[in-house]
Amino acid sequence: MRGALFRMDRVVFNPFSPLLLLFLFGIIVLFGLAVILFPIIFLTAIGATFTKLGFSLREALLILLLTLAGSFINIPVRTLESRTLPAYDRYIPVYGRLYRIPRPARRTVLAVNVGGALIPTVISLYLLYDSVVISGGYLLLGLALLGVVVVTIVTKVVARPVPGLGIATPFFIPPLAALFSALILSIFAGGVPGAAVIIAYVSGTLGTLIGADLLNLGSIADLGAPMASIGGAGTFDGIFLSGIIAALLA
Repeated sequence: MRGALFRMDRVVFNPFSPLLLLFLFGIIVLFGLAVILFPIIFLTAIGATFTKLGFSLREALLILLLTLAGSFINIPVRTLESRTLPAYDRYIPVYGRLYRIPRPARRTVLAVNVGGALIPTVISLYLLYDSVVISGGYLLLGLALLGVVVVTIVTKVVARPVPGLGIATPFFIPPLAALFSALILSIFAGGVPGAAVIIAYVSGTLGTLIGADLLNLGSIADLGAPMASIGGAGTFDGIFLSGIIAALLA
């Protein structure tokens, strides 16, 4: 009996030290906290951004919900006929991201994304109008439009047409361009309250939208994509994050 117990002790034993068990338990706890806290931090950051832009917290949450819900809605505008179809490749890597490509289509439906194009444009136009009313002049308007030009040029340079899909843009470059433009241009704003934030959001959203999508409309028809959405897949994250991140950090 004692021999059996001895042999059982030799077979069944704890391979982990108490320190290692404590370390693994800590990792599990931290991972759980990250899963719970990250959405809260994300929503708080977005709320803080729109609050800095002059919106109330309730309005900020409403804008966020409409933007996220609108990202699933594409309004067809017209149908484009492709002159030449690109070679079919199932997966194409662009800026470290692997895109799954559908078979090329002869006709491309051009649409406008509600969350990635219409809502950011409306907010930007409202901010530009409101900035003119508050500042009593057109200085901030001119600086914001200059920021739009800068971000448009930068985004146009880095935007890449993806055959079978549309236009892809690295999400981190437009926000950085909008942020630096806002920090530099706000120096000349003459002390207008919130100038850097307004310039950052307007230039980040409109500049990305124009540089990535509108200036590449001529090449969309020949990409063979069944649908190309302005402000949609490929550029939505860039447009959304450009305004949010740039305005938050400005």
